[in-house]
Amino acid sequence: MEQRSGPERRRLARGGRRETDVPGFAPLIMVVEQDERGREVTEAILARLRFAVAPCDSVEKAVTILQGLRPDVIIATSRAARLLRLHAPSDGDGGPIPIVSLTDDMRTTDALVEAVRRALTSGPDRGAENGIRERRGD
Repeated sequence: MEQRSGPERRRLARGGRRETDVPGFAPLIMVVEQDERGREVTEAILARLRFAVAPCDSVEKAVTILQGLRPDVIIATSRAARLLRLHAPSDGDGGPIPIVSLTDDMRTTDALVEAVRRALTSGPDRGAENGIRERRGD
């Protein structure tokens, strides 16, 4: 058995965890965006706030990953969100995974976190109902 020389990692906050979080729980957010720069910005904002992030550059890859991974929320461009609503599996409780349609104004921390918070507390697939507009051009 291998022994590590560094400190025990499980005692340190990581993977979306804060000191005040319930042990073992970090919301997992899947980011589906074809544009690499946009995906990296969204991922950086979420990771800096200690969310666990699973980035994907296509709907096809996201659907494949979703066969074994159940994120708490999916953030995607409007076109990708429409396709994922058709092809994404259900969450652990049998309901659809909440999907947030990414808008240009969500490139700021506050707007993105508010959209994720609404998705986590409102339940599945409520992006449009919560006033989350789809980005033009998708």
